[in-house]
Parts: sequence; C-alpha cells; structure tokens
Amino acid sequence: MTFGSAERGIKGVAKADGATATTLVAAALDAGVTFFDTADAYSDGESEVLLGKALGVHRRDVVVSTKIGFRVGNPALVHAGLSYRRIIDATENSLRRLGTDYVDVLSLHNSDPLTPLDETLRGLEDVVRRGWVRYVGYSNYPTWQAATMLERQRARSFSPMIAAQMYYSLLGRDIEIDHVPFAETNGVGTVVWSPLASGFLTGKYTRADPTGNGGRLNDFDFIPMDKERAYDAIEKLRELAAARGSTIAQLALAWLLQRSTVDVVLIGASTPAQFAENANAATIVLSPEEQAVLDALAPPQRPYPAWFADRIGPDRLVATALGRIK
Repeated sequence: MTFGSAERGIKGVAKADGATATTLVAAALDAGVTFFDTADAYSDGESEVLLGKALGVHRRDVVVSTKIGFRVGNPALVHAGLSYRRIIDATENSLRRLGTDYVDVLSLHNSDPLTPLDETLRGLEDVVRRGWVRYVGYSNYPTWQAATMLERQRARSFSPMIAAQMYYSLLGRDIEIDHVPFAETNGVGTVVWSPLASGFLTGKYTRADPTGNGGRLNDFDFIPMDKERAYDAIEKLRELAAARGSTIAQLALAWLLQRSTVDVVLIGASTPAQFAENANAATIVLSPEEQAVLDALAPPQRPYPAWFADRIGPDRLVATALGRIK
C-alpha cells in the first residue's frame, strides 16, 4: 500500500516510488520474505505495477497476493464491485499490471451488498479454472458472511476461501471474538493488515505530540480506537521496549507473530530503515510474562452474545469429567 505516488494513492501512505519499491523488495527477498501483498486500488493500480517490476525474475519464487473490489480510476458504473463481469475484468487487469500470468492469492477486498453472493463466487471460481488464480480469499468480511461463502463454495465443489486478510493489532483485537474461532475451525489462514494500527504502535504518537511529528494519521486516520487507552498502552510498551533493547513497533509485531492464529503479518514499510526495523521483530521471542503484560494492554470488548457465553460456559459437571475444568 506504500508503493506509488501521493497523487494517485492515499496521502501520507503512498510514499515509495519505483526506485524505493525496488530497494524494499530486494531487502525483503534478502531477509527471506516470501509473501507480497498488494491491491488493484492501491495508488489506482500503480502499486501492482511497481511490485511486478520490483520482483522481476523472482516472481515465481514468492507468493503474490492482490485484492479486488474497489473502484480503480474509471467512473463507469461497471468498474466497481464484485459482479461476475467485474471479477473477470479486474483480475485480468491485475495480471497485466503485475506482469504475470497468475496470482497466488486473489482476495475480495470488501463485501459488495449490491451483488448477489452466488454471482461473486461464480466469478471467483471462473478465474481459478482459467488458471489466473491459484487460491482465493477475502478481506474485511463479517464472519457470518465468510461462513456463508465457504459453505456455498464447498456445496458446489468450488475452490474454498483459504485466507482472510483482517485488521489485527495490540490496539484492535475484535477478530478474536468471532473470526479467530471460525478461521481455526475451518482452516482459513489469517493475514494481518495494519499490524501497527496505521503507525500508532510505532510510539511516535503521544499525548504530548498527537500529530506524531506529521505522521500518516494526520492524513489517514482510518482505524477507530480509544486514543486515551492507546496512549496508556504506548507508555507501557515504551517501558518494555527500553528494558529489552527493542522498539515499540518490534514488540507489537512480535506479539502478533507469536499468536497461533496468525499466519502472515503484512508490514507496509516506506523506507529501507523502516523495513529493517520491522523485519527484525521476527527475531524477538516474548516470554510468557511479557505476553501476559501485552495481552492486558487492550483486551477486546466482548459484545453480546460473546459475553453471555463467557459468563454461562459449558455444564460444569460434564466439563470437569472431560478434563476441561479442574
């Protein structure tokens, strides 16, 4: 998402031009990164072009993931959403921009309430059968809708959803309520976007300087959060980071990397130094005590009926007999 120009992308986010993108991809390959994610809507397709060029001869050595669903430039009504026609056109255009004949993962970037779900699934299956797409997934879908899609795919012997790209961070743990148990039960991999909460978890945003010295949140404050609670979390993270000689961002990323439900963590670096700092989070192993401290920073608020199930629980006699309760 950082690849492209501010004129075509999101101000404050799209910062990496072609030369920078090539440098970042080379650094990622050297570091052993094997998963590269983009979307047709990032910088109106420019991100896909820059990623394809940067990967070059290494394209078949890595997993390339892209997403479709948002409007890309063209104002005509048919150039948005997830209709059958749109999925075919969008996938073909993504392949052309990426300079490849297939993508490893194609995800629905957002749900489309204006198109029948069965039509969308038919479109996905078609691009798989054409050989343009190896696997399919979704992003930003409610769990009930993801479950419905997966059920209908299985009933029709379609290629099933195998990945869910979802927002997850120390400050945003909503997916733990429904998505995580659903994904674990159904073998759906969790791909995390914005693991640093749009940069808030770098520690640059504080009560003293809520602008973060001109950080991206001034132009792209998209993710809702309780700022006071978030500032408290940053202060605690700063203490932990100082004690172990790491950065706040590295701790936040390490916490995600050690979650058993997380399969991929996407880092949107815009400079080589930023990439190096974030990539080093993979070397950090948090102790059980550190994990407990981080878990307590911003636990998810349990909505109904989750809080009801928490309070009632299973039958105690049966659970005890089965060894679930001691």
